[in-house]
Amino acid sequence: MKKIILTVASVVLFALVSTACSQRSKNPKIGVIQLVEHPALDASYKGFVDGLKEAGYVDGQNIDIDYENAQGDQSNCVTIADKLVSSKCDLIFAIATPAAQAVANRTDSIPILVTAVTDPKTAGLVVENDKPGTNVSGTSDLNPVTAQIGLIPKITPNAKKIAMLYCSSEENSVFQINMAKKECDKLGLTYQDATVSNTNEIQQVVQSLVGKVDAIYAPTDNMIASCMATVALVTNEAKIPVYCGETGMVESGGLCTYGLDYYELGKQTAPMAIDILKNGKKPADMPIEYLANCEFSYNKEVAELIGVTIPAELIK
Repeated sequence: MKKIILTVASVVLFALVSTACSQRSKNPKIGVIQLVEHPALDASYKGFVDGLKEAGYVDGQNIDIDYENAQGDQSNCVTIADKLVSSKCDLIFAIATPAAQAVANRTDSIPILVTAVTDPKTAGLVVENDKPGTNVSGTSDLNPVTAQIGLIPKITPNAKKIAMLYCSSEENSVFQINMAKKECDKLGLTYQDATVSNTNEIQQVVQSLVGKVDAIYAPTDNMIASCMATVALVTNEAKIPVYCGETGMVESGGLCTYGLDYYELGKQTAPMAIDILKNGKKPADMPIEYLANCEFSYNKEVAELIGVTIPAELIK
């Protein structure tokens, strides 16, 4: 009798588990691959999740989100990309260029939405930004580089020698630096590259700039952004202003920026995901989107520490 009861109980338990699994499998599955932890990329992910939630799509209820962070390691990106593709996600959300490239190299059929990618075309993710023609679309974090460089003569008019601090292997950074150099040429500013290939080099490279440059420009570079506190340890002591590509870097010790709101950027990507999952839209036909507004922000403590006065017209 006990065997019969145990058998019946096992059958019932199996049925319940099978039913639960079946119900879970009905939810669209979104795989997320984020390159590294730092304020801008973290905000992008939060904005994306909140945007889905506001539209009625809640993780664990009617969608399932598998979030993975590569911790800044490209080999981890590849491993995570393989995992997300093999798990047959209905959509993959890739945050930052290396993460997007890793997953795009692994599938041409699963829809991919990217964010915090400066120029998807240059990164080889789409044919054209206004008509991707691939399984990739999303939102660009192309920031107002021209306006950012334009802050240098407005805030530190005596600054003539500018260091371009970035990771030379990040295509999005190279793209921005080329824009920055063109603007420096127009403004009569001289510049030099200060490139790094890994986080261990950052402090030494920045230290080497002390006494040689008047200011530093750091674009929306994932490696530099993730180690901005290390940069600030050197620059603030040496009283070197750092003009940044985004607000998170300013909060971590940079001087100022005209920056994007990465939370809003991630949130803007959410309706695109819904269009794909609910309405059957194809990324190939969805233009890359951009944020319309950028705002000036500065770090008051850093300005006071390095002896820089922010013009009143910039503070509104």
